[in-house]
Amino acid sequence: MTRTLFTGGLVFDGTPTAPQPGEVVIEDDRIVEVRPGGTGSTDADRIVDASGCTVMPGLVESHAHLTFPSAVGHIDPRFNPPVDVSFFRHIEGFEAELARAERNAAILLDAGFTSAYSAGSLLPMPTEVALRDRIRAGVVPGPRMRAASMERDNHPVRPDGHTEPDWQGPEACDAFVRQQAELGFDSVKFLLSNDDVFIEGGSQLTQYTQEEADAAGRAAREVGVWLNCHAQSAESVKIAVRAGFRSIYHCTYADEEALDLLESVKDEVFVSPAPGILYANVHEGAEFGIDRAMAEKMGSAAALEAMAEVYPEIRRRGIKALPGGDYGFPNNPIGRNARDLELFVDLLGYTPLEALSAATRTGGEVMGMGDRLGLLAPGYLADLLVVAGNPAEDVRVLQDRDNLRYIVQDGQFRKQPSAAAPAGTSADGSR
Repeated sequence: MTRTLFTGGLVFDGTPTAPQPGEVVIEDDRIVEVRPGGTGSTDADRIVDASGCTVMPGLVESHAHLTFPSAVGHIDPRFNPPVDVSFFRHIEGFEAELARAERNAAILLDAGFTSAYSAGSLLPMPTEVALRDRIRAGVVPGPRMRAASMERDNHPVRPDGHTEPDWQGPEACDAFVRQQAELGFDSVKFLLSNDDVFIEGGSQLTQYTQEEADAAGRAAREVGVWLNCHAQSAESVKIAVRAGFRSIYHCTYADEEALDLLESVKDEVFVSPAPGILYANVHEGAEFGIDRAMAEKMGSAAALEAMAEVYPEIRRRGIKALPGGDYGFPNNPIGRNARDLELFVDLLGYTPLEALSAATRTGGEVMGMGDRLGLLAPGYLADLLVVAGNPAEDVRVLQDRDNLRYIVQDGQFRKQPSAAAPAGTSADGSR
């Protein structure tokens, strides 16, 4: 049994409480003590000096797309809708897709995200199932994850041009859920609304009937998977809540009735606005053909403004909203995910502590592991970061990888300045 002490710094435990001086002790893969102040104890196999740093839970990405092609250091402009989607003409097969997903998973872990809840696979193949299992087995590094199916729209003409018979209707939706569960996915993704990126006014087009969504919900409960959905129109949000969808993405144009429904299930439903891609389209897309005019045509400018209006109300009502989402595009690559915390604060009206708690404690809940993930508390999994500075004062410190001094997942040091030192020394070797 290996006992590690993190001492000398501040401790943020994942609740919306300001970091305080304290110590954290882990044994193997679990947290065993979180104590205020400093005892000066050296009763540990290794000691990590966290002076000038904050010890906090590992981050949770609530809307991951690890099969999307662009990541920090690996930008792929061929997947940049609506400007360029030539990526789909160069699919090399399952092994190549899995290799890219493994690369992205390692990059996300290096960015401080020790867990990831998937918001959908890019292609109709079980890449995420294999990735999840390989990470779980320790074959490849990456965040522990909940794998999600391809994103199902409700148009029978498929992307390759062929028409899929019996694609629409309650029975088809039921069958799709069961098929994806058989493939091993943890959750199934539906595009309940369209998107302005694909068609003018698409965000207001609801693509499924209540009966179709209800059939998906019944099937999901029977086979034990969760349902996720892209939902921008107010009607699509209402359909999702009534059908029992668990993670509802965007909620961009939720009206009063939709907000009332979300509030009625606020203890069991999660929303993820994903402001990062909208901000990138409006302010950082010119290099990739998305200037202001294109961002307006894509609906990104209007959606960003709408989110800035609806999310303060979501916050006021206590609806669980999480940072993260839609990273994997050339102007919004995987590895920049921590920027969503900044956008939660600057654009959506959350305090830094609320954003941090959403990305940790509420993240553990969306993973279905709220009793053992997302907090620094005895009995919880030893997923933690040692971050230079105080993210409760400035969440932007999480965006600089150099500030992530230590990344610990399941008690294993995924990043550290040097090899762990013996008892009586800090993990960087100093006395």
